[in-house]
Amino acid sequence: MTNVIEPAPPTLAATSDGRCFPVRRVFCVGRNYAAHAREMGRDPDREAPFFFTKWAEAVVPDGEEIAYPQATSNFHYEAELVLAIGTGGRNIAIGDALEHVWGYATGNDLTRRDLQLAARETGRPWDAGKNVEASAPLGLIHPASEVGHLSSGAIRLLVNDVVKQEADIADLIWSVPEIVSILSTFWRLEPGDLIFTGTPAGVGPIGPGDLVRVEIDGLTALTNTVGPAA
Repeated sequence: MTNVIEPAPPTLAATSDGRCFPVRRVFCVGRNYAAHAREMGRDPDREAPFFFTKWAEAVVPDGEEIAYPQATSNFHYEAELVLAIGTGGRNIAIGDALEHVWGYATGNDLTRRDLQLAARETGRPWDAGKNVEASAPLGLIHPASEVGHLSSGAIRLLVNDVVKQEADIADLIWSVPEIVSILSTFWRLEPGDLIFTGTPAGVGPIGPGDLVRVEIDGLTALTNTVGPAA
């Protein structure tokens, strides 16, 4: 049997040891730092976590220029710690969760904020605001065998060398093991899945010509420029 059309090639993310990590799906955790929850007008007191998704092809590597997307006038950065799942599973116990994490990377959950907020106010899905082409820049994935399992360390984002976000990943409302465990009760996690774990306070707009850099202690920094409108 022949294909009607040629299948799209897989999205491959780079690892720090020179290999490729095939990306299957991208999951994101909403409002997982208390200060960011407050700046978005929400109560951060450990309400149940919620998740949204992006296409695998939204992942773009360090150094790639990102076109300013259509249909927005308020395009925002969001620095995040990203988990790379190496072993799948469903209903994963918190105590076993780290066994499923292959590695860690810096990430940036780029967002059409005006579209996201409009959808939120009307109770509609966030897809138009969040699931945007080239909206998941990803740094090198470091194996946990190299960097250990991250539970603390500075996370920061700079725009044109000016610090805009700065916190510690120890401030996550829901920890890495809890995120993996809870997410696995909604979907069976599979090798190749990425999980963006949430962003600190200080989110804001970027535009064409801006240089955006995400840094997390112990990981390779992620740097992208914003290009002209798509």
